[in-house]
Amino acid sequence: MRVIYLAGAIALLLGSFDTASGQVPAETTVERSFKALPNKDTQIGVFLNVLPDCTSGPMPTIRLVSPPAAGKVVVKSAKVKATNYKACLALEVPAFVAFYKSPPEFLGDDVLTIEVKFAGGRTEIQKITVKVNGPGAQQKI
Repeated sequence: MRVIYLAGAIALLLGSFDTASGQVPAETTVERSFKALPNKDTQIGVFLNVLPDCTSGPMPTIRLVSPPAAGKVVVKSAKVKATNYKACLALEVPAFVAFYKSPPEFLGDDVLTIEVKFAGGRTEIQKITVKVNGPGAQQKI
């Protein structure tokens, strides 16, 4: 089991309710993009559920709606440790972490879609574009 440490402004995917109406949104769609190197695991998602009392809620279900054309997606179990997240000064909860890996010879954009269903009834469709570039194409500092 891997331990993932969260720091700064990382986006966690949490089950949440629309507090204004008390209703659960039926389905939302988000588009995300990541940069990756060929034949290297690249983290494309962290999926967990933190309750107001800083404990873990029911884990979401994750489904690969449309696989990437060239690469592969793998989801692993992990424990997430975070500090100063909302009202939680420190927490450690189970999570699912999604990774993308392209073939060694692949360069270009690879697109996939993941469906995340939360226990409260909310569904999130994630359209993910992974931009695979060679080592020389990375931004220089």
